[in-house]
Amino acid sequence: MSADNKPVARVLVVLPESAPTKELVAFLEHQGFEVMWVREGQIGYEIIDSEAPDALIADLRDSRIDGLRLLQVARQRNSEICAILVGGPAEIELGVEAMRMGAYDFQVQPLNLAKIRVVLDRGISHQRLVGEVSNLQRRLDERYRMGGIARRSSRWQRIYSQIEQVAKSKASVLITGETGTGKGEVAKAIHQQSRRRENPFVEINCGALPEGIVESELFGHEKGAFTGAATARKGRFDLADQGTLFLDEVGDLPLATQVKLLRGIQSGEFERVGGSQTRKVDVRIIAATNRNLEEMVEQGTYRADLFYRLKVVAIEVPPLRECREDIPMLVDVFTHQFSRENGVQLTGVAPEALDVMMAYEWPGNVRELKNCIEGMVVMGPRQGSLKVGDIPRHIRKKAPEVSGLLFRPGMSLEEMEKVAIEETLKVVNHDRRQAARLLGIGLSTLYRKEKQYGLRPAD
Repeated sequence: MSADNKPVARVLVVLPESAPTKELVAFLEHQGFEVMWVREGQIGYEIIDSEAPDALIADLRDSRIDGLRLLQVARQRNSEICAILVGGPAEIELGVEAMRMGAYDFQVQPLNLAKIRVVLDRGISHQRLVGEVSNLQRRLDERYRMGGIARRSSRWQRIYSQIEQVAKSKASVLITGETGTGKGEVAKAIHQQSRRRENPFVEINCGALPEGIVESELFGHEKGAFTGAATARKGRFDLADQGTLFLDEVGDLPLATQVKLLRGIQSGEFERVGGSQTRKVDVRIIAATNRNLEEMVEQGTYRADLFYRLKVVAIEVPPLRECREDIPMLVDVFTHQFSRENGVQLTGVAPEALDVMMAYEWPGNVRELKNCIEGMVVMGPRQGSLKVGDIPRHIRKKAPEVSGLLFRPGMSLEEMEKVAIEETLKVVNHDRRQAARLLGIGLSTLYRKEKQYGLRPAD
């Protein structure tokens, strides 16, 4: 590290031994660079293949591997490497070709040391800036894709914050929301952010099991506990010991099982079906439901004590129609995912097709969107982009018309602008942020235009 805490730049010099080369190496070392000097291209090639120089200064002509080849290999390893190639007056044409290939500069002997310093400073600064942007993008991707979740909307940013905060504790979490909104992904993200991440994450869908076997699935059973129980079997509590147990659709549990579940959550103790030995485990509980448990408690179909024990921390996952700004990102993620899985080369979704998807209500939420994209990729073109015609007919029919607005001859620009704003607001259900994005204007400008044209008054 240098005095200003920036890493010392590493320069690979591939030039034959001579007085000018020694002068160059001494100059670079005096300027604070770490210099690796080799006298021929083969050794330079080996260094590039194993090291990571920030800059390359190489002879265009070499007896074994010339500068153009070194440049090509160096850029394969580091696309932003600052490369300077050196040659004679007869090699200017080759020097121009080198710069087309990505070299920062071509110098004719004798070398201009001051210019080399300027080129190195510019090239290495650019390289570090690109690295910082890449790191920022990586952190943003990690943020937006926490636990496999790819979202940018403000409501999901609040959920990310809740996940990070609750993951540090042992508190039970109740995740609520419509079917297909991503409750399971939130549960997995909590586990992945917690200190239990190296231990099991065990799921059970309480609504998918017949009432008679829910208890056995949760707590296990002993041999002979019921007809067909030929051997003893561990339940989900056993399997999740030291980890996380995710109880999906916990609102569908029968009342008799709710009592035993409450005990298991409170004390970590339970008995297997048909057994008398009390077992104890350390399990973190995360539950999810698409039902209104408070109403069920009032109606007497759900135990209040279990409800409050599950709802130590509550996270509400919004439906996709309330987070429409997430749709473009989700569409992009799913399109590329299914393109890879199906061996096709799709670049994305055409703007007009995305408009239809943005306007649709998505009653099945993210799950419906994901299934829709998978079907479009499987049945659509092998390359290029997905078009409106690739969208399932029932979605195209239900989505509001988003194109083909009629502008009659003689309409003023103001009248046309009013129609565009009014129809866009209808399409996005008066979500002004989304409307402003689609129209390519600022939110404050949209509010001003609404007032100007006497459209729906601002809230």
